[in-house]
Amino acid sequence: MSGYVITYFPLRGRAENIRLLLGDQGATWEEEEVQMQDWKSGNLKKEAVFGQLPKFKDGDFVLYQSNSILRYLGRKYDIAGGSNQESALIDMVNDGVEDLRLKFARAIFYEPETKDKYEADLPNHFSAFERILSQNCNGTKYLVGDKISYADYNLLDLLQTHLALFPACLSTFPLLTAYIDRITSRPKLSEYLNSDARKNRPMIPKR
Repeated sequence: MSGYVITYFPLRGRAENIRLLLGDQGATWEEEEVQMQDWKSGNLKKEAVFGQLPKFKDGDFVLYQSNSILRYLGRKYDIAGGSNQESALIDMVNDGVEDLRLKFARAIFYEPETKDKYEADLPNHFSAFERILSQNCNGTKYLVGDKISYADYNLLDLLQTHLALFPACLSTFPLLTAYIDRITSRPKLSEYLNSDARKNRPMIPKR
């Protein structure tokens, strides 16, 4: 056993990109689910470094912040770039994914009156990722180089979340559409994506 434990709410949310990475790398982990009422009333929130989940344990090592966890696992599984330049590009793309994730959260959860405008602006956001793909082997591989990276799992999760809410959002982005099909067909990742645990875990909190 790896000794990995993901502590998070009973949904995909901010922990799903971590699960995608672990599943694709053939790792196993335990889920420690936290109910919202327990999170608000218990000590776990006080113990969290920045008062947020997910929390990730690798044996005795404890880490918070989803992107820090991704980068840690990226280095551990040698999927964080083969050179300083590749690593920097992966960091850059991952930061771009985070920027869009924050805009998504604002429009969906905090300012729902802006949802229509956000949807209309999606082509501007996705065009950057389509262009990044096109510059690497004409969009036939991954975001950076010829090897999957932690940023790919992050982008995949975000794209799948968008498709669930805006089914036609990638209709004019053939490289991103093919990219999703290519990554989700990876055998170990496909196994995780088709697991009951994944299917039964809500994508976002119920409103």
